[in-house]
Amino acid sequence: MATTACFIIVSRNEIPIYEAEVGSAVKREDAAQLHQFILHAALDIVQDLAWTTSAMFLKAIDRFNDLVVSVYVTAGHTRFMLLHDSRNDDGIKSFFQEVHELYIKILLNPLYLPGSRITSSHFDTKVRALARKYL
Repeated sequence: MATTACFIIVSRNEIPIYEAEVGSAVKREDAAQLHQFILHAALDIVQDLAWTTSAMFLKAIDRFNDLVVSVYVTAGHTRFMLLHDSRNDDGIKSFFQEVHELYIKILLNPLYLPGSRITSSHFDTKVRALARKYL
């Protein structure tokens, strides 16, 4: 598993709808804010790349010190962003694909309003389990 990993889902309106620290590293006090800042800074790059390629998995689009930002863009322009320090592209792609399936199941829920925050504990548990499995 990656020692540092932060996963975030950003809606098409640039609003974070899900966030999770999924790494196994010791948590620093300011780490969460630093991770959010790095991921937010990468959104502009994602915006430009999303329109130039038909691929959903954009691999490593940005770097900050030893951290890498990988992105998966859905057909509805929802972005799954992962800040990590590992080099496991196949595992990251599998993680994104399985989280995408979970996200589709959330969207199919008639009680979920698209674009609103995902608060399901079941979704959170599944995402963390996938992170342990693939990252």
